[in-house]
Amino acid sequence: MNDLKRYSTPLKIIIILLLVNIIIGGSFVFAVFTYIFVCFLMIVRTLIVPSESRAKVYLTFIYLLIMAFQITYISLVSFQPGQTEVHQFIGRVFGAAVVWFPFLVERFVTINKYTSFYLPTASDVASISFTDIKAGRDKIVSTMEILEKAGQAFAVENLLELKDDLYRHNSFEYINQGVLTQEYFTEAEKWLLDENIYIILSNTGSPASEIISTFTQKQYNHASLSFDPELKTIISYNGGERVYPPGLNYEMLDFFNKKEDASIMVYKLACTTEQKLKILNKVKEINEDGSAYNLMGLVLKYSHKPNIMFCSQFVQKMLTYGGIAYFDKKDGEVKPTDLIEMDYYRKLQFMYEMKLNEK
Repeated sequence: MNDLKRYSTPLKIIIILLLVNIIIGGSFVFAVFTYIFVCFLMIVRTLIVPSESRAKVYLTFIYLLIMAFQITYISLVSFQPGQTEVHQFIGRVFGAAVVWFPFLVERFVTINKYTSFYLPTASDVASISFTDIKAGRDKIVSTMEILEKAGQAFAVENLLELKDDLYRHNSFEYINQGVLTQEYFTEAEKWLLDENIYIILSNTGSPASEIISTFTQKQYNHASLSFDPELKTIISYNGGERVYPPGLNYEMLDFFNKKEDASIMVYKLACTTEQKLKILNKVKEINEDGSAYNLMGLVLKYSHKPNIMFCSQFVQKMLTYGGIAYFDKKDGEVKPTDLIEMDYYRKLQFMYEMKLNEK
């Protein structure tokens, strides 16, 4: 065991060198690489050290969550343009400090069994039976698939695109106002006698959607509403496609088509004309008062103002306001797939699935 513990020293030296690079002028991409490297290191250790399968799954999820927090932090603070050198240095020092969070988590979880970071001994490995290997195989394969998907989602180009888009967001003030035009509302009013409202789940392939998917493990990670079955009046909370400010925006099918297998699922929910009009009037009110995309709420489940929401939060809030919500859950905690999976009373009617790149 003492021989194996020696491997911890060079690993710690490598990590310390990476931290020094972050603090002394390191690039955003290099910092992201450091977080991914440490996350991968801890996950590999978790998989190979004998322990309960449930603990492996929990620790793997926690390490991925910490990595997401680290990358979000340096995007918003450490490498934000326009800062003074002092603020930038302080931000990078803290960015370097959070690299150690996964090690602290491991120390807390395994303190009664392990006292330092080292690889398992030969006797530890030999003690694992064939039954243990077979029982854990599927979970390990599943975890590796998750890691592969996470690697694709956290690709440098995706991270850079998100970084470049972050400055447009504001989780505390309304920045989107009057984007929906009178033409939109005129079109929506034409469909008030169609006593249904339409819920669209989309698998868009946007960088944000792909990263969210690594944590939700769901294919569909965006939800929208439409007042008509032809999807001429789709709206939701989104990033504005770099055309409009993030918040309540009109959506077209082209917005959802960002990867080869992009697709949407369309459902309809029965409602009265009065209920549909009530929702439409609420949308008008939000459009007039202003809105913003609840980027912070994706993690903290908190909305600073009523009209600061994310996509599924908006859909659930409108259904609740119109008196047609079909499950009980706080709108700030609703994920897009909850809108389908929590339809216990079968209120929704599936209409169709559309593959956006199939002829």
